[in-house]
This record gives sequence, structure tokens and C-alpha cells, in this order.
Amino acid sequence: MQSKKNHRINEIPWDKYMVYIIFMIVFVLFAIFLGGQGFLNSNNLMNILRQTAMISVMAVAATFVMAAGQIDLTVGAVSAMTAMFVSLILASVNSIVLALLSGLGFGCMVGLVNGLMVTKLGLPAFLATMGMMQVVRGGAMWITDTAAVPIDNVLFNTMFGIGNVGGISVLILWTILFYVVGIILFNKTSFGRHTLATGGNEMAAKYSGVNTAKVKIIAFVMSGGFAAFAGIMYAARMQAGRYSYGEGDEMSVIAAVVLGGTSMSGGTGSVVGALFGSILMGMINNALILAGLSSAQQTIVKGLIILFAVAISNVAQKMKKN
Repeated sequence: MQSKKNHRINEIPWDKYMVYIIFMIVFVLFAIFLGGQGFLNSNNLMNILRQTAMISVMAVAATFVMAAGQIDLTVGAVSAMTAMFVSLILASVNSIVLALLSGLGFGCMVGLVNGLMVTKLGLPAFLATMGMMQVVRGGAMWITDTAAVPIDNVLFNTMFGIGNVGGISVLILWTILFYVVGIILFNKTSFGRHTLATGGNEMAAKYSGVNTAKVKIIAFVMSGGFAAFAGIMYAARMQAGRYSYGEGDEMSVIAAVVLGGTSMSGGTGSVVGALFGSILMGMINNALILAGLSSAQQTIVKGLIILFAVAISNVAQKMKKN
């Protein structure tokens, strides 16, 4: 009887459900201990969604990258450089279309370079994207000598940052759109299946006819493009381009995706889980501020959260295998 119970417990896909369990536990705890500080206030809850919108958008593509057994550390730097490009173009020619095409094109180009370095040169994704992260971040600092570039285009700022539709922030609406696209791609298309196959067992996927190199390249291009759009959202929300946007976002994105049920070794993933993971990260950040913790203390807690996310992922994977 006991063995049957253990067998049933092991059959539960803990890696898929863990983020929802943790989310509810953390939410209830914060509601109890920080309810008096305004945590449950509707404006505060909406603010959490607005603040996490950029991380959430980047987490969509990061799910594909990590499900394919790869990692992308350039997302924060790409968002910063894109914000700088967009602000400079709007300041010089004031063309929203040109700014969008340039920013998104840059992000996709960085993703393509990352994908080619990994697939064609055989570089480990961690090292390749870490080097590219430094190049792009340095470029964002150098392009205006670390000076901020204000954005005076009201339409751009309204469409991608500070606007509201029916009382809902456009940041939240853009996030919903990206997740609808991500969920369809991941769960309903052959590309999603090929991504999981590539991360699960690349050799077996190749023998099955999957072009694993192409899958990885597309995933990296997606990551770069989505990070670029996050940079556009950063710029519009803050109404300026700054080189410091996205600092540390790569770690927050990784933590959100892993908490959401995606294995760091690839082969499993959940776009919906990544959304809950990113909101969970934002909820924790918000609670730390309400609790009066300093920025240094917040950084320490974020680091512990990342360690916790990796540990939870490993435990869930072991339970699944057993």
C-alpha cells in the first residue's frame, strides 16, 4: 500500500506544478504579513504586473532557449542597447516605425550571432552569450558616453509604456499578446516539439530528422527580438533611453523560467509557468520594498531566490525520473 502511494506521488509532475504552489504560498504569506503596508491594494498589484512586464516578455523566449538546452545572458544588455537606439532615432528623425525596426532588428541580429557562435563555432552558450553581453552592454554605455537620451514622442511613450486601454496598462496588454503567441508556438506547433526534442536528447532528435542547429538559432533570434521589445517597453515607460536598463535582468529571467518548470538541462518547459515565475519574482521584489529592505538586502534575497529556483528545479526533475 505504501509503495503504491509513493508511486502515485512520483507520478505527479511536480516540475510543472511547483511554481503555482510556491506562488500561492508566497502570495498568502505576503498578504498576511504585508497587508497593512498596502500589498493587497489593487494599484499595488497592478504595479507589480507593470514592473514585471519586461521580465515576463523576455521569459517567453527564454523558455524556448532553455528548453532547447541553451542559455542566453545577453537579454538585459540587448534591452539596454535597444532603448538607446530607439531614443536616438526618435530624437534625430522622430520616426516610430524606423525606431521599432532598428531596435527589433538589432535584437534579432544579436540573437543570430549568439546562435551561430553556439551551433557553427561550437562555443558553450554560457560563455558565448556572456562575452556578447559585455560587448553589447559596453556599446550601450559608449554610444552616448553613459548619458541618458530623453524621448519626447508622446505617441511612442503612450503606445509602449505609459498608456492605458480600458484602465489596463499597455505594458500588461503587450505582455498578454506575447504570451498568447508564445503559448501557441510552444504547445501547438512543430517548432515547439522540436525545441523540446533538441533539449531532451539532441542526438535522438537529429536521427528523427530534426534540424537541431536551426532550432537553436531560431530560439536565440527569438530571445534577442523579445529582449529588444522589452527594451522598447523600458524606453517608453521611462520616457528615455539609458544604458543601465536591464542590469541583472538575465538572472531574473533565468530564475523566472526555471521556477516556471523549465529544466536548465533542457527537454522540458512551460511558457505559462514562466509567466507565473516572473510575476512571482516581481511580487517578491515589491514585498521587499514594502518591508523596508535596502537595495543591498534586496540583492542578497534575489540571489537566494535564484539558488532556491535551481534547487527546486533539480528536486522536481529527480522526482519525475523516479
